[in-house]
Amino acid sequence: MFGFEWPWALLIWPLPWLARILLPAGERDGLAISVPLLSREGVDPAALQKSASKVAGLVLWLIWTALILAASRPFWIGEPITRTVSGRDLMLAVDVSGSMSEADMSIDSHAASRLDVLKVVVSRFIERRRGDRIGLILFGTRAYNYVPLTFDVDTLKQLLLDVSTGLAGRHTAIGDAIGVAIKAMREDQARHKVLILVTDGSNTAGFENPLLAAAAAHQQGMTIHTIGVGSDLESLSRVYGQQNIPTGVVLNEGLLRGIAEVSGGRYFRATDSAALERIYQSLDKLEPVDYQYHSYRPRLSLFHWPLLAAIVLLTSLIGARTWRSSSAEAS
Repeated sequence: MFGFEWPWALLIWPLPWLARILLPAGERDGLAISVPLLSREGVDPAALQKSASKVAGLVLWLIWTALILAASRPFWIGEPITRTVSGRDLMLAVDVSGSMSEADMSIDSHAASRLDVLKVVVSRFIERRRGDRIGLILFGTRAYNYVPLTFDVDTLKQLLLDVSTGLAGRHTAIGDAIGVAIKAMREDQARHKVLILVTDGSNTAGFENPLLAAAAAHQQGMTIHTIGVGSDLESLSRVYGQQNIPTGVVLNEGLLRGIAEVSGGRYFRATDSAALERIYQSLDKLEPVDYQYHSYRPRLSLFHWPLLAAIVLLTSLIGARTWRSSSAEAS
């Protein structure tokens, strides 16, 4: 659809014509350019000058018209374009404590650390969540809002792949991670807020009680799904011995189940990359992308085209008059 942003500017288009009619004509000095060569060939110089004046007058009118069109700011509105967004905000809280470097998981039947497996599978999960706004919280001894909520899943994946263990400290502050998620999503207007908490240990640091933080999150309309990554006490006892298990390495499934139940979510146990992949497939079904469709019509400004036409015409007119003057002087 074609239109004008300032259509009132078109009203001044007849102004030169009205001025010519209403204002008194100025006196002419009677000077004219004599072209002897044209006179000898039988061409009337007065008629030629009159014709040139008409052409110049027409060009001036075209220049004026183009300038008026440019001043009225013409635009073109295109066909409606539909943009798909989601009404869901989803935060990933990822444990990067020292215990995430334990190589007790596998990728394609090869031993891998817990964090390496998490990076691979979470990246695939993020890719499937296009349309959601996703944020990333890293936590260890402290919790950080590492990536605010964003639609840019490609950048989010790259930042996740660059994460290393110990980045936020060696211990595990699960309650603080939930608290950071509540603060990050408190002002958002999304209809559904989801936190996916991925950890391999117990709450060994921080100021927030995880269960109380989960209850507060539920009051804010947030659902928390918890994922336990790593080995339980029995498995670690066979590796380290009962007395030599490092602090914070044992998976506290009771706590993670409690967090999920308090907030209305679910708890999952991941033992390898295949199990973690199945968990995210289950989450896709539990938390399907809630598409909303927003339609808009692109608007293209066109004022530069008549402005360019006016500049070209004016340049041509000046060039033609300069050439005529030069030819007359040469004659």
